[in-house]
Amino acid sequence: MFRPGTMLRAVAILALASAIAASTAIAQGFKRPAPTAADWAALAKLPDFTGVWEISMGPRPATGIINPAIGVPSMRPPQISLTPDYAAKRQALLASAEQDNQSANCLPPGMPGIMSQPYPMEFLLTPGQVTIVIEAYSMVRHIYADGRPLPDDPDPNFFGTSIGHWEGDTLVVESVGFSTQTEIEPHVPHSDKMRILEKFRLVDPNTMSIETTVTDPEALTAPYVTSRFLKRHRSWTIAEYICEQNNRNFVDKSGKAGINLTPPSDTSPAPKQ
Repeated sequence: MFRPGTMLRAVAILALASAIAASTAIAQGFKRPAPTAADWAALAKLPDFTGVWEISMGPRPATGIINPAIGVPSMRPPQISLTPDYAAKRQALLASAEQDNQSANCLPPGMPGIMSQPYPMEFLLTPGQVTIVIEAYSMVRHIYADGRPLPDDPDPNFFGTSIGHWEGDTLVVESVGFSTQTEIEPHVPHSDKMRILEKFRLVDPNTMSIETTVTDPEALTAPYVTSRFLKRHRSWTIAEYICEQNNRNFVDKSGKAGINLTPPSDTSPAPKQ
């Protein structure tokens, strides 16, 4: 006898089994061997990226060189060059932009924006992997440098899938597969063909440069290249970041966004939504 909901449950079970099988296949696509003593010893020969880093802030002189006094790239901000279709999409996004951006509702920016947040980040090096712990939104990036290839059909996510390798003293990272909720720049969408190339290297013992090149044959007419410099703080630790903890944004019954400006120390009730 057919019972209501039986078919739906069966479909859900099959979908779950399919998802588990797919994730298992992905996990089994590349098997990383257990690190050896030689692998751990090899880490000592790599540049020292360990520690907590902060993006340098300050004016940008137009000299075309690095200003060591302030540690920031000496260049004017780059201009992004969009195809006509994506220029129109950008204008549509700007025209319909909400009062608050996505981050105001605790949605992280993803790549490449997360790497330019004004919050510290910590680099951890282990055999075959570089892990970046980002204070903003308590996010973690995994860069695999164990010889695995880029996936042919990656699952879209906020950071993409990042594969790296070392070219001398430079960590070269290529990332693919990004969520449609991420943007190249605020209100600048991308296609599923976007790729991000990053080059990390030490300029001096406590200064790291990151050059980022975004390519997208559907959205961009030319590569979008940006550079930034990070300063190391060996005495710092990454702080806890709970975005929702002090969230003052609300939406009223009419759907209009608002902000509760009552000081946090005031225990009076928040506005009714």
